[in-house]
Amino acid sequence: MDKTLRTASTGLSAQQKYVEIISNNLANVNTTGFKKVRPEFQDLLYETLRPAGAVARVGVEPLNEVQIGSGSQLVATSRQLGNGDLVQTNDDNHLAINGEGYFVMRKPDNSLAYSRDGSFKLDRTGQLVNTQGFRLDPGIEIPENTIDVEITGDGVVNVLLDGEQTDYSAVGQIQLARFINPAGLKAIGDNLFTATPASGTPFFMTPGEYNTGVLVQGHLEASNVDVVEEMVNMIQAQRAYELNSKSVRTAESILETAVNLKR
Repeated sequence: MDKTLRTASTGLSAQQKYVEIISNNLANVNTTGFKKVRPEFQDLLYETLRPAGAVARVGVEPLNEVQIGSGSQLVATSRQLGNGDLVQTNDDNHLAINGEGYFVMRKPDNSLAYSRDGSFKLDRTGQLVNTQGFRLDPGIEIPENTIDVEITGDGVVNVLLDGEQTDYSAVGQIQLARFINPAGLKAIGDNLFTATPASGTPFFMTPGEYNTGVLVQGHLEASNVDVVEEMVNMIQAQRAYELNSKSVRTAESILETAVNLKR
């Protein structure tokens, strides 16, 4: 009966982690560019009480094994990389990626991070930066006397300067990063990811190449979290947790009955 308690405890732990993942998805339902996370569970080792084909007596050869499992555990979390809806903001500095690419951000320590959050702003030098002040890489500097900014789908940044009528000038080219396995990127918070051995090294491309995605100016990508789906998952996890706790109570009741047999 001690095995029942241990097995049920693994189920309780697994379902608790599942609820924590669902809670994080729901907490980020309004986070720009957020990708929902799905947990992956596996069963644990089995105790084999009788192997398949074991001969109990002459002429009798059981075909099936007798095995008892040891529970389950969380082994991985995978990000669902489907695009979120594009929300119009009418801000010329806001960009959304319609495809698989990532914006390349230069951190203060000169390392690179990657993001789907295109809510860019201008810093005091005219550079395009994210909410944390990290600069878009390669750097894009908007002149001080700019009266209009136009960013094409393939990432060319054109500006109209004060005093000019219709002649736009190109001031930079936005590049996007693409990964062989984007699900292997490591989330570090602040809507940023870093490359890992699982994701592979980034390929820097012009927007639109090899399904990297085209840029949509004046829009932001919403979270791809489906609230209804997450609420259903929450109910399922809650019911599974309750059933595992019932297994603990049942095991405790049987142990109590066994102890009372001596009295």
